[in-house]
Amino acid sequence: MDMLWSGWGDPARATPLPGTVIGLLRDLLGVKPRGAEPVGLTDIAVPEGQLEPAVHQALVAAVGGEEYVRTDAETRIRHTRGKSTPDLLRIREGDVADTPAAVLLPAGHDEVFAVLRACAEHGLALVPFGGGTSVVGGLAPGRGTFVALDLRRMDGLLALDPVSRTATLQPGLRAPQAEALLADHGFTLGHFPQSYEWATIGGFAATRSSGQASAGYGRFDEMVLGLTLATPEGTVDTGRAPRSAAGPDLRQLVLGSEGAFGVITSVTVRVRPVPQTRLYEGWRFASFEEGAAALRRLAQDGPRPTVLRLSDETETLIGLAQPDAIGASDAPTAAGCTAIAGYEGTVEDVSYRQERAAVVLRECGGTPLGEEPGERWAHGRYSAPYLRDALLDAGAFAETLETATFWSRVPELYSAVRDALTGTLTEQGTPPLVMCHISHVYENGASLYFTVVCAQGEDPVAHWTRAKHAANEAILAAGGTITHHHGVGTDHRDWYVREAGPLAVEALRAVKRRLDPDGLLNPGVLLPLDD
Repeated sequence: MDMLWSGWGDPARATPLPGTVIGLLRDLLGVKPRGAEPVGLTDIAVPEGQLEPAVHQALVAAVGGEEYVRTDAETRIRHTRGKSTPDLLRIREGDVADTPAAVLLPAGHDEVFAVLRACAEHGLALVPFGGGTSVVGGLAPGRGTFVALDLRRMDGLLALDPVSRTATLQPGLRAPQAEALLADHGFTLGHFPQSYEWATIGGFAATRSSGQASAGYGRFDEMVLGLTLATPEGTVDTGRAPRSAAGPDLRQLVLGSEGAFGVITSVTVRVRPVPQTRLYEGWRFASFEEGAAALRRLAQDGPRPTVLRLSDETETLIGLAQPDAIGASDAPTAAGCTAIAGYEGTVEDVSYRQERAAVVLRECGGTPLGEEPGERWAHGRYSAPYLRDALLDAGAFAETLETATFWSRVPELYSAVRDALTGTLTEQGTPPLVMCHISHVYENGASLYFTVVCAQGEDPVAHWTRAKHAANEAILAAGGTITHHHGVGTDHRDWYVREAGPLAVEALRAVKRRLDPDGLLNPGVLLPLDD
């Protein structure tokens, strides 16, 4: 099934906000009901006939049939931009400025390559499309007419090596499907980002995705052992062995490339046995600083849980760590910060790590809350995007951003981003509620994930753009990376260029010129357009 065209996920799971939350938004943030209802899908008009007949026929030949070149309005609208809050606000107003001229559905690597050659021959831009979950402008190219390459037909498990514990997956495979296919053989990928229910294997690789169990399973880019990339100039195959000294690792050139260098057509990943048991529990710390110190100790000295998260005081108070509990009468109200620790594996391993981690957490000032908060988090961990939709429906603005840095810089980065968001939005007459959590930890540092809620104001997209730019500036000034796992897209592109530096950017431009000499692949995403 397709995602909701004007929001997130399955429309049947949409849940309105409780009256208590609507009252809180009104009293605390000045949120007012929307002035008008969003437009309907059938009310949106998209321009027709954007492809010349010769171009259309070339694309039909490339994908093997007219039915795999979709030009109807609904399909094109469903492939317009991604799922950031500005994306949703624009589509709800009927803005289809970034609508593809057609949506192509190839069945395999050869058809993808044929599409790329046809696009190169006719000067037609192309955007690879997986689950459509981008929140950084990764699906809105910066030039003219383009087509979307929807990879949903490429959704198979191509190979499984149980001895080496590797699997080769096609890029259009959604994460739940991948888990089901692997589970039939007793394995799991262990990659569970918030977008899990809709995102695809190819998208995970193209954006360097990080899942909520990254403390135990690692980031997606750490799982990737090999990739196949189709480009207008030919095919790139990477990864002949788990490790190699044969020059620079070209996998790293493809990972995070966001469709700017080519289209990923297969991914070989490390897999692990399905865990015998899972256990999630909650802990309470007096302050965010105290909780962060506890997470750092576990990340550096162990034992490391599979899941390790910490909400700051505001996120804990609101209950965002457990989205399904927001507005519930039994929601926790104690002061401090909530941490979630989760353990997956064999019964013996889970028991060993849980008991020893508990000793560390207690020594660091943590108070155990039992399994209920952890299980509630696990039950609702994919619900936050639905909550965002409900907030938009109620007239509020809600958006997220994330970054990462070394442990010694976490306090400065945390304060700098909060201050930038709070100051900018308050100056614009929409004082925000800014929440934060640590959701990915490493021996040397951690990520910070911010959620912002405020009134929409007269021009919510413009308000957010100014606040987002201020936060981006604060991130670079405080020594953080412009993105930890959302990707670069167009929203982060200019700051990514500054982070990488001019010489590195020119090296990447040289790669793009060799693989995509006409600059047709996702133009303006990741790298600025050539002057």
